Amino acid sequence: MITWLRVILLFAAGMGAAAQFGKVSVLFSAWAEVYPDGGAALGFLVSLVSLMGVVLGLLAGLVVMRVGFRRTLIWALLASAVVSALEVFLPPLPVMLVLRALEGLPHLAIVVAAPTLLAEITDERTRPMAMTLWGTYFGVTFALYAVLGPWMLRLGGVELVLASHAGFLLLMAGLLWLALPDDRPLPEGRVAQPAERLGLRMILARHVTAYSSPFIAAPGVAWLFYAINFVALMTVLPTFLPEATREMQMTVLPLVGIVSALTFGALALKLFRAVPVAIAGYLMAAASVVLLVVAPGVVWAPGALFIAMGFMQSGGFASVPQINTDPGDRALANGVLAQMGNVGNLSGTPILLAMTGAFDFAGLIVFSVLFYGLGALVHILAARMRARRGSGEGALGAAR
Repeated sequence: MITWLRVILLFAAGMGAAAQFGKVSVLFSAWAEVYPDGGAALGFLVSLVSLMGVVLGLLAGLVVMRVGFRRTLIWALLASAVVSALEVFLPPLPVMLVLRALEGLPHLAIVVAAPTLLAEITDERTRPMAMTLWGTYFGVTFALYAVLGPWMLRLGGVELVLASHAGFLLLMAGLLWLALPDDRPLPEGRVAQPAERLGLRMILARHVTAYSSPFIAAPGVAWLFYAINFVALMTVLPTFLPEATREMQMTVLPLVGIVSALTFGALALKLFRAVPVAIAGYLMAAASVVLLVVAPGVVWAPGALFIAMGFMQSGGFASVPQINTDPGDRALANGVLAQMGNVGNLSGTPILLAMTGAFDFAGLIVFSVLFYGLGALVHILAARMRARRGSGEGALGAAR
């Protein structure tokens, strides 16, 4: 019971991190009214948080291990609450952009420390479901903002949205301070050496080491191709859906992905290891995109794509602790995952817009099939590399 209470609290902390994106992107029209002369600069209200993840994702993994997972998480929640409270005053746009950039730092700390702690406080039996739940934190948060956001805007405008976010983060910091055990001493990991001075040369060396490791890098590099597709498809796919059902589908489809992860994805993780589940998700997603051509206009066809995304979410996050047994390696793997996820968030939509601009719907099909195929390929190749290094397991079967 205590374990699952901690799991739920850590999941809620992840929702607080996801809200750093959701409170702007889901309610973007309200922000345009606050800053009517913002123009193209308004886009940076979202992208600056992602940019921090691109630049500092792996560094966050190094720092989190040195400071301690519990300590980092609580301080990151407090720092996020302070920044969100400052945003309530709606300062001039240049100042708000600085605050959004600063908000990217505790965001990284949360999304690295929280899933690493989830893997630490759960056992082999409960960990797959806990990591599956974690994999839905972004989707659940965005769905809640889609439902509650308009109500909060009517009640108190953007100021209430920001103030409620700050209050939620403070609440989570207090509850996790009470609920989580103290950080236990960790052995020096193969990659992040707490005794080693944290300098530029060391940081660059750790990037090389982490990204050349089929254990640390594989979940995050594969996740890049999930993230590239998810944000881009949520932006561009509606224009290719039947107008009569478009709004309904784009409301329901993200929920389909969440339910798929918590049901089909969780069940699959009980039967198979995480990497084959993730590979199946990428391959099913690629096949589902082809189905959009074979069965154009069929309402349920996009649903198959989002069901496949549930398998990618479940397998992707659960693979981090399954592949990496050392807490330091898990922290670095979550740092890579955060870094690659933000690269995908930033790059996917411009690439897809360029391809659909040149090739219309065929551009979307090629884009998605290509990148989903690359996600599966990364996992397959990395599993073979791990097998050659002496894991004693097959590349696809019970792949580590």
